[in-house]
Amino acid sequence: MTERRALTLIGRAYCHLCHEMEVALQPLLTEYDLALEVLDADADSSLARYDEQVPVLLLGEAELCHYFLDEAAVRTALSGGNG
Repeated sequence: MTERRALTLIGRAYCHLCHEMEVALQPLLTEYDLALEVLDADADSSLARYDEQVPVLLLGEAELCHYFLDEAAVRTALSGGNG
């Protein structure tokens, strides 16, 4: 069985932009049958580099966008253009 591809959303519990990006991602998650891993930048010191950029959306190690969802960048990455 093949493991589902996943996007990673790095954010904070109290961040309204983080919540908005998570909601905006839902149609893409369904369309591409993706999982979403949500990581709290404050709970993991290894995420400190993203401090002021949250929310940050990653596909693997590739940063797709931050602050706001860039749907075109996500679609490009998912179609093989990146990640």
